[in-house]
Amino acid sequence: MILAANHPNSFLDAIILASIFKSPIYSLARGDAFAGKLVTKILQSFNMMPVYRVSEGVGNLEHNYTTFHACQELFEKNKIVLIFSEGRCINEWHLRPLKKGTARLALTAWHHDIPLKVLPLGINYNSFRKFGKVIHLNFGKMINKADIHQDHFQGKAINEFNAELKSQLEGLVYEIGKNDKTKLAEYFKVTPSPAKKIALFIPAFIGYILNAPLYFLIHLIIKNRANDHYDSVMTGLLFLFYPLYVVFIPLSVFFINGSAIALLLLLIFPLTALSLLHFRNY
Repeated sequence: MILAANHPNSFLDAIILASIFKSPIYSLARGDAFAGKLVTKILQSFNMMPVYRVSEGVGNLEHNYTTFHACQELFEKNKIVLIFSEGRCINEWHLRPLKKGTARLALTAWHHDIPLKVLPLGINYNSFRKFGKVIHLNFGKMINKADIHQDHFQGKAINEFNAELKSQLEGLVYEIGKNDKTKLAEYFKVTPSPAKKIALFIPAFIGYILNAPLYFLIHLIIKNRANDHYDSVMTGLLFLFYPLYVVFIPLSVFFINGSAIALLLLLIFPLTALSLLHFRNY
């Protein structure tokens, strides 16, 4: 199967999808991220494959054939490949023009009688820089070989495929102006629960106090550098440093006074952070 999605929030889009699917997801990523043998091996271990654009060097375009062939082998093994059909990431509530890569992958598989299915997916975030997100994943209707009537190796088939995919994604991806807070609130309306707010207030407040130092330190470092990759960089750095932070503080408390409260802190840090997350969303 191909997951054919829009791409509003860098590699956080792929992380979210990989976390909710039971089967492994192989994703296509920008080729310039595969810098050097070590980085390439690490990214490949995460089931990532490079796709190069003209802007990343014409000489690299030939490597796309290797990725293209690898995708066909994955389809033959009944695997899932994620492709962001717009071709680039921009933090916005808008569907951009589709590239031809998704169509070419699907049409080649169908030409070789691989029973591939294409699942359109609209990924929508209520914000791109705030902690505690509401995310809507809108899945469309499967596109099958029988839905494309043109010969699978003709240019018209690519146009027909993209027209079908675009038609579905337009109904799955929200169209909201950058400063239209009213429409944004309508799409992502969450009914507040006063009882849950009251129950979570104290642990949420503790969670804010305990976890704010690391969060805002990372925020200050990346806020003017990450641009459209802010959420993804924040998530990636928290994956790396939050476990160290959660262990470092209790260990420091233990070595200072030998108190058993240090062990309790190991639980308090993540649990109160989770309380803060739910408090914001309720």
